[in-house]
Amino acid sequence: MSAIAAFWRSTIGKKVVMAVTGIIMVAFIIGHVAGNLQVFAGAERFNRYAAFLKGLGELLWLARLGLLVSVVLHFTAAYQLTMIARAARPADYAKRNPQVSTFASRSMRWGGVLLLVFLVFHLAQFTLGWVDSTTFSHTDAYNNVMIGFSNPIYVAFYELAMVALALHLFHGAWASVRTLGLSKPSQHPLHRRVATVIAMAVWLGFAIIPLGVLLGLAKPATEPTATAAAPSASPVTP
Repeated sequence: MSAIAAFWRSTIGKKVVMAVTGIIMVAFIIGHVAGNLQVFAGAERFNRYAAFLKGLGELLWLARLGLLVSVVLHFTAAYQLTMIARAARPADYAKRNPQVSTFASRSMRWGGVLLLVFLVFHLAQFTLGWVDSTTFSHTDAYNNVMIGFSNPIYVAFYELAMVALALHLFHGAWASVRTLGLSKPSQHPLHRRVATVIAMAVWLGFAIIPLGVLLGLAKPATEPTATAAAPSASPVTP
């Protein structure tokens, strides 16, 4: 057995993998929400942002590949750790009452499943164009967002997913730095200021985009912008 395989098969190895991939995804999410908030700056600005991402070329695909690997490893490790924990406590696992517990930590499993479903739907809607296939445009990311979030059902699903994301970040960001030994044990383990700020900021940033579109705070462009019409423009996944 190689050292890497032995590390992966160990419980601590899986937790470290979850921590590292979690931090990678948190960094992506923060950058992602910062970019997508440009939707409130109008069609030209948002489509210029989409074209910039497309212009990264191989770097963009490398980032996507790294993110995909992180997601797969994160969910695989989480599932395997869950199975290990259940096998270790077949009778009373569900009845445990940990001394340090939050709703966020107790909802990590179902929240993770919801986020995985959301991610698939999200990519199908804004990257692949499968959800609104008759109106989807590979050259006008702004209009894709306007159309996508004009549907109250989609907006409601996104808002629910963003609550799950906030809870996941609140516990996950804290757990990641603790697992990697980047923070010292505290006498007040439920006081997680940095994790709270990150979770609330990301939730607010993502949540206001669908609501802003639905409520008319971000309006459709009256005519296609020059950037949107250019072949280099690319859809962005809000």
